[in-house]
Amino acid sequence: MSETMTENAYIRLVRENKTYRQFWIAAFVSMFGEWFNTIALFLLILKYTDSELLLGILMAVRMGCFALMQPFFGLLADRVNRKRLMIITNVLQIFLALAFIGVDGPEDMWWMFLCSGIMMALHGLYVTAERAALPNIVDNEDLTTANALDSATWSTALCLGAFVGGIVVSEYGVTVAFIIDSITFLIGTILLIPLTVPQTYDKASSGSLITSALKDIWIGQKRIQSDPRLFRIIFAKTSWNIAGGGLAGVFLVLAGNNIDFVGAALGFGIFFFARGVGTGIGPILARRFFKDSAKWPRLIGLLIVVSGIFYLFVGLSLEGPLLLTLALVTLAHTASGGNWVLSTVLTQQWVEDEMRGRVFSTDMLLLSIGQVISTISAGYLIENGYVDLQQGIIAFACLMILSGVIFTVWNPKQKNTTRADKLVV
Repeated sequence: MSETMTENAYIRLVRENKTYRQFWIAAFVSMFGEWFNTIALFLLILKYTDSELLLGILMAVRMGCFALMQPFFGLLADRVNRKRLMIITNVLQIFLALAFIGVDGPEDMWWMFLCSGIMMALHGLYVTAERAALPNIVDNEDLTTANALDSATWSTALCLGAFVGGIVVSEYGVTVAFIIDSITFLIGTILLIPLTVPQTYDKASSGSLITSALKDIWIGQKRIQSDPRLFRIIFAKTSWNIAGGGLAGVFLVLAGNNIDFVGAALGFGIFFFARGVGTGIGPILARRFFKDSAKWPRLIGLLIVVSGIFYLFVGLSLEGPLLLTLALVTLAHTASGGNWVLSTVLTQQWVEDEMRGRVFSTDMLLLSIGQVISTISAGYLIENGYVDLQQGIIAFACLMILSGVIFTVWNPKQKNTTRADKLVV
């Protein structure tokens, strides 16, 4: 592939593949609104309770609801029209976003947590269906490009949604943010309706959805266990999240709250903007420089280590210039973004269409469990005075480095397979 073609691969994919273009825009619009939502929820917790532990519990509830239904959602994504699933989740979230407007005191925290958990479960269904559908929308040679662009899009939505959301919340309040959130889900729904998304259904998986659910989920787990390389790669995102959940979901929020010259909401947005820039750059750099897919599993582990090292520097830099700390956060998430896209592409390439939803659901389940453990631990430790913000960041950064080292040296015995190990990048 020529240098010019490589540089223009993203533009060419969006320009020439109309279905992917609309699919991509719909996802961006919905994710953009999601970060308005998140910044507003952080502010409500600190405004009404001032509890670091509740920050961790909020993230745990969100990721727990995301995780608990993942095996069932993977089954749905393999057996039910994926576009229809994405539309249904968007429609339901229109109304759930508006339901947050009723939160106006500490006595309403239970309502906020309930609505947030349901929204995150629906988001999990959307993400599972979207990832399973993506290889059917783009050509095989464009799969890495599409995944890099998908990750960059999530990151751009995080950057803009968190930063602009922080400004909107600071200037106009949380009610406006929740209304904007609901509108984005409406726009995303409208964009999805005219699309045609091809899908192969697993004919062996038939009968009542409820009665066959356990059987089908077991088949998905057996598919993962049958391939040692797949079994390993399923833990790639979890290996980062076991420490990264607390770092990004609790400690960065508190760091934003400690910025003296801006309000809390904008402070959250600034740190999440830096995070989003990194997770956007990482997939693009990974696609450009890591061409040999045979080396990706080891590279994924090394990227976790690198992310942990930069977070270690984040902790050490808290008393220094803010711009330095933000730059280090960006670099930490550049490495994590590379981990995400490489592990996602390998999973998509190695797993057949009719099994892909169930495999991705396990991927999401594991990373969510890791994040739940990480965020609750971070919130508990800092609220009860076991660590301060700097000590917490340094400790979790060291945990991330250890996790990355373990993943790097973990090399399960490979079985003979006729499936292609090389990807066109």
